[in-house]
Amino acid sequence: MTAARRRIVGAAVGAAAAVAGAGVAYRWYSARDGAPATAIWDLQFERPNGGKLVMANLFGKRLILNFWATWCAPCIRELPALQRFQRDYATHGWQVVALAVDQPVPVLEFIARFKLELTVAMAGIEGMQWQREAGNPSGGLPFSVMLDASGRLRQRRLGESRYEDLVRWATDA
Repeated sequence: MTAARRRIVGAAVGAAAAVAGAGVAYRWYSARDGAPATAIWDLQFERPNGGKLVMANLFGKRLILNFWATWCAPCIRELPALQRFQRDYATHGWQVVALAVDQPVPVLEFIARFKLELTVAMAGIEGMQWQREAGNPSGGLPFSVMLDASGRLRQRRLGESRYEDLVRWATDA
């Protein structure tokens, strides 16, 4: 291959990478910039102790949705911050919903053992799909999003959240 041909192939590969990167960036930022999270309101999640959590019943509330698992160390480390935020900000109209990417029995055991006071439901396949659409294509945990009272996605974080992060989200909303 000649030097000129290598430059052309390199430029083509670079251009393709730039287009792919722009597509990923567009998807990431379009979900973040106040896009309506309409699909979430059609979902219902099984509760580990029976019954369903109907997301449409939560429309109009300011929500933190947290995807977690009993086997995920960063998830477990951030749960006290989520509980503290729920206690401190419930009177300001905030609710934390912990969507477990797990099986019901370990979740029930975890709730009892750690006296988890959050609204807990099972994420299921629909929840996992929604979190991917909300900007977590890898499905990594923990993953948290903030929805405002009009149902718009305002913040998200892949990785462990701290109490201060959640407070900042609430004050910026």
